[in-house]
Amino acid sequence: MTLNSFRLLALAAIALGSASIMTQSVAAQNSTSSGFRQYLQQVGARAISEGVRPQTVNRVLSSIRYNDRVVRLDRRQPEGGSNKPIPPFQPYKRRHVDAARINGGRAKYRALLPTLRRIEAQTGVPPQMMIAIYGHETNYGSYTGNFNAPEALASLAYEGRRRALFEGELVAVLKMIDRGVPQYAITGSWAGALGKPQFLPSVYLRLAKDGDGDGYADIWNSEVDAMASIANYFVNSGWRRGQEWGFAVNVPSSLNRGAIKSNIVAPRCKRVFARHSQWKTVREWRALGVRPQRGFWPRDDNMMLTLLEPDGRGNTAYLLGSNYRVILDYNCSNFYALSVGLLADAVPN
Repeated sequence: MTLNSFRLLALAAIALGSASIMTQSVAAQNSTSSGFRQYLQQVGARAISEGVRPQTVNRVLSSIRYNDRVVRLDRRQPEGGSNKPIPPFQPYKRRHVDAARINGGRAKYRALLPTLRRIEAQTGVPPQMMIAIYGHETNYGSYTGNFNAPEALASLAYEGRRRALFEGELVAVLKMIDRGVPQYAITGSWAGALGKPQFLPSVYLRLAKDGDGDGYADIWNSEVDAMASIANYFVNSGWRRGQEWGFAVNVPSSLNRGAIKSNIVAPRCKRVFARHSQWKTVREWRALGVRPQRGFWPRDDNMMLTLLEPDGRGNTAYLLGSNYRVILDYNCSNFYALSVGLLADAVPN
């Protein structure tokens, strides 16, 4: 056999292999598409049983396709196993409470202050706290996500790893559209978080507020609605008017950590709450030798606080009140909640 004959055979084999791969790929895509459509029929039936009009279900679900990109993004998320060591807080703080975010927050604070004061009068949530959430969630609205929410949620639900969560949110987004939210407007992160405050659809249905009185809680385009919605979320989570979230402290080397260790097992976010000490009053922390870095204590000696040492012994620690737990309800991460509180403290200065 000549050299040219070998080359022709090799090229033919490569071509056959490529054709086989392409055939398998098309078959897999067709299989996924068929399974996805069958799954959407099941979800549609659930949505209709929960009060969504059939025409809304048919219109929305017929217009979406399986989005493999959002599934790949979800699979890249860290699992956060409990056996992994917790890193120090300071590097996170430097990235999230930096000069750019503080200056951006101050600009938004000044621009929205009359609106923020009005919302504060109604809810008790301080203006700087609304701004801090806004800054952490979307960098003051500069990135809210452009994924089609029904399509992203349907794809994540069909993939199956967290089906209960994402299917429930898909039904919720169908309810939003059925109640008048324009389908084209419902965009957000790849995981379905929506608008300037990054509400999941179920949260939008429960807590989104029409802050400007136009009859529509437009958390995508209206900063007034977004701030009113954030404040309403905080109120719903138990925000206490006039009480600070927490403050930085120095802890004496003599403090007996074992004596203040909490034995309460939290029903959710166990690893987050396991780092908190027992609750003690201002008076009790003062007697233990803990000292505020700012030089003064809250005026209420009976205010209950818990201790967190996010960078270990000998470094800045924090005494945290019940309003800190409200921030955790927004995002159950000590690093997130601490950086929100610290940004809020920095914004009005």
